[in-house]
Parts: sequence; C-alpha cells; structure tokens
Amino acid sequence: MLRKIGFIGLGTVGKHMAANLTKGNYELTVFDDNDEAIADLVALGAKGAGSASDAAKNCDLVIAIVPEGNELYPLIFGSQGVLAGIDPGTIFADMGSHSLDTTMKIAEEASKKKVLYLDAPVWGNKDHAVNGLMTIIAGGDSALVGRCQEPFSYFGLNVIHVGKVGDATKMKFIVNLVQAELVQVLAEGLVFGEKMGFDADRILEVLDTRGVASPLFHLKGRSMARGDFSRSLALKYVNDQLHMVMNAARLVGLTLPAAEAASKVYEEAVEAGWGEEDFSAVIKVLRK
Repeated sequence: MLRKIGFIGLGTVGKHMAANLTKGNYELTVFDDNDEAIADLVALGAKGAGSASDAAKNCDLVIAIVPEGNELYPLIFGSQGVLAGIDPGTIFADMGSHSLDTTMKIAEEASKKKVLYLDAPVWGNKDHAVNGLMTIIAGGDSALVGRCQEPFSYFGLNVIHVGKVGDATKMKFIVNLVQAELVQVLAEGLVFGEKMGFDADRILEVLDTRGVASPLFHLKGRSMARGDFSRSLALKYVNDQLHMVMNAARLVGLTLPAAEAASKVYEEAVEAGWGEEDFSAVIKVLRK
C-alpha cells in the first residue's frame, strides 16, 4: 500500500489535487515555492517541507506537477530538488506538462537512481481539481499505474494508460493542441457574432443546441460573455504548451497551420499582459 506521499507543486491545479489527498489516510508532505500555499495544505493536515528534496524523502509515492520553464530545473534536478531526495524504489509520478526532451531526461535521471518513473501529465482545470475530476494520462509500467489507482482516485476521475514513458507526454500534446485551438476558435466566433449585432449569450444559446456543442464551449463561452477571466488554466501555460506542440510536430515533419495561427493570438495575449489570466482571455486580443 502507498501510504507516504510527497507532493511538489501547489499551483492553480496542484494545490487542490493535494487538498483532496488530505481526505485519504495518507502521510502527505508538500512543498512549493509559495509559503502561503504550503500553509493552506498544513491547515488541512499535511506536513510542510522546506524543499522539494525533503518532500520527496522516505515516501512510497512522489507526485510533482511543475510546469516547463525556469522553475522546473531546480525543483526536479537541483541540489534541493526531487531527484536529490527521492529514495530508490519510490514511485515518481510526474504530472506536469513537459516537452518530450524534458520528460525523457527526468525518466533517465530517475532510472539512474532506481526510481520507478511514471510519465503522468494531468488534464483538467481548477474546478476539475477541486472536485476530484482530473484526467491522468499515464505512460510507463501498467503495474505501477495499478499501484497508484487508489491515491489517484482522490483527485482523478479517469486514469488512462496510453503506453510507455513518453507516450503520455505525446498524448498531452494532442490534448493541448485541440483545447487551445477550440477556445481560440470560439473566441473568433463570439467576436464575429458581436460585430454583426448579436450578444454573446444568444450566440452561445445557438451553439449549445447542436453539433458543435461541448462542455468546453459552454464553460469558456460563459466566461468570455461575462468578461470573467479568473484563472482556471493560465493563458501563459497554454501559450507555452502550443510552442511545445509545434516543436514536436516539426520533429515528425508536420506543419500545423491552425496551431501556428492560434499561437500568434495567444502570444499576443501574453505580450499584452494577460498571461496570468485564464486562457479564455485570448478573446481580448480579438476585441481590441
């Protein structure tokens, strides 16, 4: 049984995933660069750690959800990072969204330490995390995935095993591509309709009735209509993910015209200062 869990990364999604783990009978140790986030989890019964290394020590399972970028290296590879503290034989579920190179580098370093690595990016937003409805896309040994089913069930509704290490990262590229493009397309439809004299709610009423209806359109469309861009999934991360998608596509000799067009709009939104807002804020670029 997996009883001792280390959790690194208490961001918009991660802190709610960790909070749901406090509902189980686990010895949970958490770390983040944000002391306030640690304090919130300690108030729920978790133990706070002084570093990612300390959070990873003496655990049965270590979960890290750290985005690609400058903060990843010290939290994973640094002298006070996960790999500096984690013990041989521990399961390391890496739930961040990374480039394939990063995923394989982490897997290689974990293997050197005889750590059992799972490539396990999560898919979902803040509300999914709060309500335990995340999807975990898993790549690696299926037996390891089975051992993690119980703790994963506290924050995940679906655990989908897609193949070996690296395959889950590749599958997440597809998810990120489609999700980003759909929201940008919805933004275009709403702004186009507004320019023709319709209000956003009426446009969404029509879209919700037939073939293009989707939970994503419903949720993000209402946010756009209200002008409520409270962060559920940060626009800056979606922008970064699109860049990773296009890099991966180039490596397989594929051009993604729609992704390239959408990326320019997300890039403009980040440059305008909206990167910390929800990615539905991409509509602001079109409304300028």
